Amino acid sequence: MKSQQKCIVIFALVCCFGVLVALIFSAVDVLGEDEDGITEENCSKDCQVVLVENIPEDISISYEGTMPLAMGLHNLLNLAKKSVEIVSPEWDLNTTEHESRFPRAKQGQQLLQHLMDLKTGGVHLKVASGLTRSEELGLLSHWGAEVHYLNMTALTKGQLHSSFWVVDRKHMYIGSAAMDWRSLSTLKELGVIIYECSCLVLDLHRIFNLYWQLQYRDFVPSIWSKRLYAIYSKEKPLELLLNGSSTKAYVSSSPDLFCPKDRTRDIDAIFHVIQEAEKFIYISMMDYLPLLNNGAQTRYWSQIDGMLREAMILRRVKVRLLISCWEQMHPLAFNFLWSLKSLCMEMTNCSAEARVFSPRLRDDGNPQGINHHRYMVTDSSVYIGNFDWVGNEFVYNAGAGLVLSQRESGPAAVERVRALFDRDWHSTYSKTLQPNTVPMCGANAASNGPLLKDFPGSTEHEHSPNTSL
Repeated sequence: MKSQQKCIVIFALVCCFGVLVALIFSAVDVLGEDEDGITEENCSKDCQVVLVENIPEDISISYEGTMPLAMGLHNLLNLAKKSVEIVSPEWDLNTTEHESRFPRAKQGQQLLQHLMDLKTGGVHLKVASGLTRSEELGLLSHWGAEVHYLNMTALTKGQLHSSFWVVDRKHMYIGSAAMDWRSLSTLKELGVIIYECSCLVLDLHRIFNLYWQLQYRDFVPSIWSKRLYAIYSKEKPLELLLNGSSTKAYVSSSPDLFCPKDRTRDIDAIFHVIQEAEKFIYISMMDYLPLLNNGAQTRYWSQIDGMLREAMILRRVKVRLLISCWEQMHPLAFNFLWSLKSLCMEMTNCSAEARVFSPRLRDDGNPQGINHHRYMVTDSSVYIGNFDWVGNEFVYNAGAGLVLSQRESGPAAVERVRALFDRDWHSTYSKTLQPNTVPMCGANAASNGPLLKDFPGSTEHEHSPNTSL
């Protein structure tokens, strides 16, 4: 009897030891990466912010209080002393084919050359990528860059859609642009660069470090290192000065599997910004399609759509959506926009408007200057992310977002983004969505768009505007 009890005890101990070992080996970055001595106590909170955008040459919209995207990225590289860390869904900067047609296409080559030159200045370039093959990343590796590849198909059944830079753990960029020549020439992009802000940048670096540690893995760890935990969140935002204005800020992430302790999910960040809005919610997005496709079936994905309906009906918040009009836009997107607008019919103090940003057509019938924005601005906050508002994006794909909240008016970042939205909303390229009318977007009518299984954000193919240009 005693021998049997001994066997049971030994077996239990062995099982416990096995579980402990499994947990240890499933953790990421057990010791954590050195953060250059930057801590929450000694980091910088007096920061400067610049909005950066790319406006295609044949789009008659002027830069207003913003910096050209290419200039902003080169400025970041000029500031680099130790390290540049980049995550991008695309790497296609080196093109000569389109230089004669799009003179600014050469800006991609210039940016690639600047990245290649970092090694000569003693700056370490690190790239996290979801691409399995890339000639440009191979070229950068040859010039001293360190590249880690993530098997996103195995990890989340999605894609790496994050687009951000971390420079010297002090400066950052986040926005819609990828490392693609089109983002510097033919696509209309918007992002933000923040300087001398090590408190906030340190937290974004932790998202980069999470990607960095997932190389060679085909599963998501069950536990994470404390070095990957979020420092700030919607419950505990960073309080800082941004161009002298009091601001609360934090970064968010997707999908759920990529959110260690205390990290705010993108969908929760969006919900919080919508919930805090008192007067208006303005959204500029490439795609709006509240559907979720898991490969076997398609269902309604109500999270953002439901949030907007609640804000409009119950809190009387004014909603405007500016969605891109391009040939791969799914026809159901117009149905959802019409549905939102129809809620306010014959209702007082209810306002919902939807417009499509419809650029000129090139000679071949394809649109030029697609509005590639991914942001929302309210009377008190701005959210800039890496996703179109499509269900699959948030569930399967990896992305990051930035929330800035300010109560001050004037030159504050939130007010500047609102001014940019107003500029685009009232431009000649903004077309009001008419009832029972499907706009023509590009060479094909939207009503002849892709099948449900191929809607934007589908896990069956990578959704990118590049395929149409």
